[in-house]
Amino acid sequence: MPITEPDALSPTLQLAFDLLRRPSVTPDDEGCQDVLIERLEALGFHIERLPFGDVDNFWAMRGHHGPVLAFAGHTDVVPSGPSTHWEFPPFEPCIDDHGMLCGRGASDMKGSLAAMITAVEHFVEQYPDHDGRIAFLITSDEEGPAIDGTRAVVEHLRETHERLDYCIVGEPSSTRELGDMIKNGRRGSLGGVLHIKGVQGHVAYPHLARNPIHQALPALGTLANEHWDHGNEFFPATSFQVSNIRAGSGATNVIPGDVEVIFNFRFSTEVTHEQLQARTTAILDAHGLEYSLDWTLNGEPFLTAEGALVDAAIQGVEAVTGRRPTLSTSGGTSDGRFIATLGAQVVELGPLNDTIHKVNERIRAADLDDLSRIYSATLEALFVKAESHSKGIA
Repeated sequence: MPITEPDALSPTLQLAFDLLRRPSVTPDDEGCQDVLIERLEALGFHIERLPFGDVDNFWAMRGHHGPVLAFAGHTDVVPSGPSTHWEFPPFEPCIDDHGMLCGRGASDMKGSLAAMITAVEHFVEQYPDHDGRIAFLITSDEEGPAIDGTRAVVEHLRETHERLDYCIVGEPSSTRELGDMIKNGRRGSLGGVLHIKGVQGHVAYPHLARNPIHQALPALGTLANEHWDHGNEFFPATSFQVSNIRAGSGATNVIPGDVEVIFNFRFSTEVTHEQLQARTTAILDAHGLEYSLDWTLNGEPFLTAEGALVDAAIQGVEAVTGRRPTLSTSGGTSDGRFIATLGAQVVELGPLNDTIHKVNERIRAADLDDLSRIYSATLEALFVKAESHSKGIA
């Protein structure tokens, strides 16, 4: 029978159940942050609530000296869709007969939040006078527009000259086994909305019209086949993808007067967004189009190639799982792109991502306890072993 009451489970799973019961569909938090704040205050964290617009955020800090490691995450989840499509109700968490914790947000990313909290509780109990400072940056806007969440908090931290050296984002980064992959960077994302103007007319009299779809196709073909860069050892080559084309009124005998093309670049550190914009404009101009183009920079690429945080995270995974993780920059964007602008080393380390945003989202329950241990071991590698080494202690 599925486990629906967590009383006999670990502290990590008990906290995960509490968070998963709250239908915090973006940007609603539904009290999740209050639960986290209560746990952190009990550990001596100073809490700064940072609401922006309709979004709840907070920044928490423990300690007064040394480098700062922040755990970053989000309490909001994507909509579940009709609950009748789920094997178990999406906001009534349970552990099924296969040991899977089921519920919306189990993997993305309330499970990680629970593991972060219990990891810090364990670490502080073991090392109450640890070197370094521990922080939490929590938002309820990661799955939404991502304007009043981490982006806004980062700007606040920049304005207040808050130090941030390391950051672990709890996004689900694992693919087949817990900890098999750590994201140490992400590609940049640049979006464009292209409007090409033509002349509307009857399809029987094309000489009296100018079909913007016909004009767009050669230019789009050039853009799609353009070689933007070679990538590098950390990033694949930049890609261009058209995601939507809209034209016409639905009538079959009318040449449309304009066409809208929505596209996106996922780009490496080998090219800047300004260069992509300039090269795109040059291609469009070369095809003689009458057009307007609106750009949206969703995020610059970032990379934490090496350093103390990557080393500590690898040590943490190896200590718990016995496996050495692969470093990767694959996938979409995350809030790490905002945090990296503060000059922090950033990695993403979390559970398996095979069911994120899907019906019947779930995760191996035992993985959350191991993830908590990985986070705790990473803290130890950064703030205990490094300190001992600097003092010459074996």
